[in-house]
Amino acid sequence: MKLFNHLILLTGGVFLAACGGKKDDQQQAPPPPTAVSAVKAERGNATYYDLFPATITALVEVEIQPQVSGNITGIFFQDGQQVRKGQKLYTIDPQQYRAGYDQAVANLNVQKANLNRAQKDADRYNTLAQQDAVAKQLVDNANASLEATRMQVEAAQATIRQVGTNLKYTTIYAPLDGTIGISQVRLGAAVAPGSTPLNTISSDNPISADLQVDAAEIPRFVRLQNQKNVARDSTLLLVLPDGTTYKYPGSVRIVDRAVDPQTGTLRVRVAFPNPNKELKVGLNANVRVKNSTGQPQLLIPYQAVTEQMSEYFVYVVGDSSKVTQKKVTLGARINDKVIVKNGLNEGELVVTEGTQKVREGAKVRVTSSGQEGTAKGDSNNRQTAAK
Repeated sequence: MKLFNHLILLTGGVFLAACGGKKDDQQQAPPPPTAVSAVKAERGNATYYDLFPATITALVEVEIQPQVSGNITGIFFQDGQQVRKGQKLYTIDPQQYRAGYDQAVANLNVQKANLNRAQKDADRYNTLAQQDAVAKQLVDNANASLEATRMQVEAAQATIRQVGTNLKYTTIYAPLDGTIGISQVRLGAAVAPGSTPLNTISSDNPISADLQVDAAEIPRFVRLQNQKNVARDSTLLLVLPDGTTYKYPGSVRIVDRAVDPQTGTLRVRVAFPNPNKELKVGLNANVRVKNSTGQPQLLIPYQAVTEQMSEYFVYVVGDSSKVTQKKVTLGARINDKVIVKNGLNEGELVVTEGTQKVREGAKVRVTSSGQEGTAKGDSNNRQTAAK
């Protein structure tokens, strides 16, 4: 009886051990593959647009400053109107300057009369000297008096030029074609050189947009400046504050001479036609610059990219359906896609959904992979670059 009981216990222990071994085997079995979505990295047309904040400015702007002192006696324009070069704008009381001019002319006439008399005296004494009929000292005095009188005539003529210029400055004319602003003075106001400008005139057709670009962008804008037909296409467009696109394309007119050491940026001036005077100085807008590499670029969905410590990575499905994390260098973002400059090969299968569930070396099951998600570029893409 005791032997029988021992056999039962032994058999039960063997049975339990066998059951325990199957349970351990089940716990050590590998987990099922993680379901992910993936697409192939393919090359496509990488044409896109960069947006640069800009401020509308005049290509030419001139402040109207008084050159003489006096009271404003005439204003010959309407504030904000279009003016033509040479058009009369202001007059400053000319009475004192006209009186000074008349006095200078009278003094010149006196000096000319003195010169005429001195010339006759010198001629007479020189004729007598040839006959030895007069002392040499008298001849020398006559010639010296003649020369002094000539100098007085020249001084009188210089005075006339000076007062004549002042008299001319009492009438102020427009120095260029453009739009004149609101007058800063009214009739009767006293003005003087160095005081507040009377007004400002700015050219308005063409007009420009000033933008600041990073130093790395300088070669790009220098090339645009040298292109002859850039103003005829859509390389440079202006986006207005209401989001509409200005109908006239622009051209790079000026690339500034030096980079600002404080900001590391350079000012670029883009000119736009403005025949209808739609663009006003001071308006804030965006210049949209077409950026095309000219060659197909490797594109992937932007959602496939993960960022870690300012570095970018993607998961690539390799042999045996295992994923490998690869570090990539990105270019511009184009809508929902992004250019990959380095770190990825064409045709590699990139995980787009489920990246948060996988780790290096994990086995995955691709649930969706097809051409519908491939990164083919679209020449009509319009998106700000994200470096």
